[in-house]
Amino acid sequence: MAGNKTVETTQSVAEFLAMVEPERKRLDAMELDRVFREATGFEPRMWGPSIVGYGRYHYRYETGREGEFLATGFSPRKANLSVYIMPGYADFQDMLDRIGKHKKGKSCLYINKLADIDTSVLSELIRAGLDDLGKRWPVRPS
Repeated sequence: MAGNKTVETTQSVAEFLAMVEPERKRLDAMELDRVFREATGFEPRMWGPSIVGYGRYHYRYETGREGEFLATGFSPRKANLSVYIMPGYADFQDMLDRIGKHKKGKSCLYINKLADIDTSVLSELIRAGLDDLGKRWPVRPS
């Protein structure tokens, strides 16, 4: 059975964030790091070449597939800031209504720039996502 393509690496988070371009996105990424650290209490780790993750969990599906994955995190992508809040937004509509300008995927929030959202609501959403994930799989520091 194939493992996850996205795995924790030894790449430095600080070095990765310092290389984000353009400068506005770099500053947003550094601020997101602060928000995630405060909301989760976890030190970040790099997952793959471009995802900053906070916490991890071990999953095992009924099919037998199992693995480790980041609990929450973000990636400063070229098009936008991708925020990964697992496992999804089923019960979080109130927060999504209050967060500001965004698009959403199944377990991602896409933000053009941090100024478009309320970071205090993002903190609530990060915490709620971790709490929801923790009901299924124990979440622990990376």
